[in-house]
Amino acid sequence: MIKKADLKLRTGVIIAVIVFSIFYIFPLGKTINLGLDLKGGMYVLLKADTASISPSKVQDAINAAVEKIRNRIDIYGVKETAIQVQGKSSILVQVPGVIDRNIIDSLKEVGKLEFKLVENNKERLSLALEGDIPDGYELKEYEKSYLLVESSPSLSGSDLSESFMGFNAYGGAEVSMRFTPTGTKKFAEVTEKNVGRMLAIVLDGKVMSAPSIREPILSGQAQITGDFTLDEARLIISVLNSGALPVPLSVQEERSVGPLLGSDSIHRGVNSIILGAMLVVAFVLIYYLAGGVVTVICLALDLLFILAGLHLFKGTLTLPGIAGMILTLGMAVDANVLIFERIREELKVNKPISIAIKNGFNRAKRTIFDANITTLIAALFLFIYGTGPIKGFATTLSLGIIASIFTSVFIGRTIFALLLDFRFKSFPMLSMISSSHINFIKIRHTCLVLSLAVILVGMINFYSKGDKIYGIDFQGGQVLEYKIEPPVNIENLRSVLAREGFADVIIQEFKDVDGGVIIKTKEDIATDINKTLKNNFDQVEELSVTTVGPAVGKILRKKAYLAVMLSLLGMLVYVAFRFKHFDFALAAVIALFHDVIISLGFLSFSGMEVNLLTVTALLTIAGYSINDTIVIYDRIREISPQMRKAPLKDIINSAINSTLSRTIITSLTTLMVVASIYFLGGEALRGFSFVLLVGIIAGTYSSIYIASPLVLLFRRSRV
Repeated sequence: MIKKADLKLRTGVIIAVIVFSIFYIFPLGKTINLGLDLKGGMYVLLKADTASISPSKVQDAINAAVEKIRNRIDIYGVKETAIQVQGKSSILVQVPGVIDRNIIDSLKEVGKLEFKLVENNKERLSLALEGDIPDGYELKEYEKSYLLVESSPSLSGSDLSESFMGFNAYGGAEVSMRFTPTGTKKFAEVTEKNVGRMLAIVLDGKVMSAPSIREPILSGQAQITGDFTLDEARLIISVLNSGALPVPLSVQEERSVGPLLGSDSIHRGVNSIILGAMLVVAFVLIYYLAGGVVTVICLALDLLFILAGLHLFKGTLTLPGIAGMILTLGMAVDANVLIFERIREELKVNKPISIAIKNGFNRAKRTIFDANITTLIAALFLFIYGTGPIKGFATTLSLGIIASIFTSVFIGRTIFALLLDFRFKSFPMLSMISSSHINFIKIRHTCLVLSLAVILVGMINFYSKGDKIYGIDFQGGQVLEYKIEPPVNIENLRSVLAREGFADVIIQEFKDVDGGVIIKTKEDIATDINKTLKNNFDQVEELSVTTVGPAVGKILRKKAYLAVMLSLLGMLVYVAFRFKHFDFALAAVIALFHDVIISLGFLSFSGMEVNLLTVTALLTIAGYSINDTIVIYDRIREISPQMRKAPLKDIINSAINSTLSRTIITSLTTLMVVASIYFLGGEALRGFSFVLLVGIIAGTYSSIYIASPLVLLFRRSRV
């Protein structure tokens, strides 16, 4: 099966990869980055209003806004804050482990820049440090020391026109400032009267720099000199520009999760992984016996490699990412099932076990690659067009697919080669369907009519709900989740909020948390709601806040449509390329549309909303469904030369029947893990898992009764 030298090399590679992965992921708490939806924290997307600023100064304004944000968050003592500029005028702020409305409210304010004279008298400073601060002064911390500065500013940010980088005669960095005409007069007067004193530059009450006045400056242009590095000079420029260029910031998107909800999400996610894994492991061990042991080893290594990949590529594990890991378990079994069913076929014609195993792997390999690449196409567009947690799902799904190919094709084959060396003589396994001769094509017209009817009813219901079917991700608004103790009656809460002027809100019970409530509104009223609840109830804990501006909602909806359409187009091109027939590809994509639309229809009847996670589920369904279809197509391609004289409908029937056992087993194992997400994953993943449950059933049905019969229909239409 495998030469001795090659077997040693393969074994060495496998051991090295396993050791490398273990080294990277342990201890888990320190190596894997957890998303804010798991460890708690705030994700805020801010939009800078640069309409009143000349294009040449926009970049300076954005840099200044970033520095302003950093300074304001530092006041709260928060560590590991991530601030990133996105596009031309958006700023993403991620604050781990903290959820505080005051931080977000402070980010919306325009920076306050002031220039204040510093008192030179050391005795006055000493008295101030002892608590005797003179009238008209205030004590400010600066560079691990303190300065006594005048309370009234000598100049303000409005007096400064701009600041920019300069260099002295020796090539050292310095900061140049240019004042407005009014600011020039003020600055000239201050510098004439206070030569030798320090002039503190204060942003939002914090001293950022305190240069000395060496001489009167009458021109309105000044330099701050010193032994600056380029980064230090840029920092001072950003500080000055944050006051000189007033940039209003508005919250476009906010996703805040409190520590309680984050830890609960981890708990639920881990439980759903354990349940899903136990169900799958039990099934494969019972059904495939020795092959089940190999499958379990491959599944365990899949999880190991996913976690190692997350660390290696600096990925972030999110709640949807955990769902992606669970889903990968179910889908990873498919590769092993394909191989084992191929081995079964070889054994049925009395091939020696070594030949049966070799042929089984060789014949399944092409199908495994084709089926998984189409799912990777869906994951790619999820990553491109998704945000935050959705990228986490796309990352774990992609890593899981790659890992499952490696473990099933490379590691699985190596394990069987080792077993053969130890005189592995038989490969017993149970049989769900020993031999079937069902005429699936016979009822194709009935199935097509039935599918059209279900699609029509679902779409009528979907469109009848209008924008109500969309969650705040796609239409904007705010969702607030609180834990109130002792638990409050929903009607009582509604009365309290109405009395305080919040009549136009939707209130629901939050079933995941005892005493949990959900408040939905179209306006940004989180701060006011927070105060109202704390004034009227004994204990109130903010669990999460999700805010999406109307403009962002439209963008997210557009991105969702693009992700779905481009994924389907990518799959169409790939299938057409691999199978050399456009009608095969077109039939497969129509079947995908069928699955997606039916899933949306059932979602509309369930009363759940269409949001980013449900769109993620729809794309996952597309990847799963075409995976199933490709297995049948691949068998059609294989047996067509053997049945050259047979009608196409007989070839299709034969292909479906010969892969039926694999189809049922894969659907069953995937449904096991999706059901575990649905029942244990919590409210956040309820809609996601519901769509997957419907979509997997629809995908299994469509690959048999829609995709393959459509090929027959297209072929006949050309005759």
